Amino acid sequence: MTAIPTDTRELTVGQLSARSGAAVSALHFYESKGLIRSRRTAGNQRRYTRDTLRRVAFIRASQRVGMPLAAIREALDGLPAGRTPDRADWARLSAGWRSELDARIEQLVRLRDSLDDCIGCGCLSLDRCALSNPGDVLGEQGPGARRLLAGQPPRTAPATRVPACAPPTDGPPPAAPTAR
Repeated sequence: MTAIPTDTRELTVGQLSARSGAAVSALHFYESKGLIRSRRTAGNQRRYTRDTLRRVAFIRASQRVGMPLAAIREALDGLPAGRTPDRADWARLSAGWRSELDARIEQLVRLRDSLDDCIGCGCLSLDRCALSNPGDVLGEQGPGARRLLAGQPPRTAPATRVPACAPPTDGPPPAAPTAR
């Protein structure tokens, strides 16, 4: 690990990257999202305070458990101004995230357990696909490409079940190919 003298109050982006293990591009991204801050020198170079190391560690640990950046930013914004998260902050925030993580784990287990059927159908039978159409909710909305019609009002005609691979019923049947 890169040693930084203890009397150094600010870090360059390269030093912060080397110490935190985050790529320079990731640090720039975190900064653009308001997760970390830097000041600019007269030569327009970024300088980070030493406590940014702990903020980056907090961000990376939060990402590893699957938290979205918006939730991480909200957590960091909830800290008193200028204070770096400590062990007590992590314990409080991670306890609040537990139910969301449990729900994600349950969803992943259901997806894992549905993979065999999905791989077998190849999504040609959308009415049975547990990943793309769990419980055949799209079939209840009527025939046609439901996802392509997002944002349009639902049809008022009675819903009929049409397999995903069946030809559309809205117009005349497709013409048979002709031999040349």
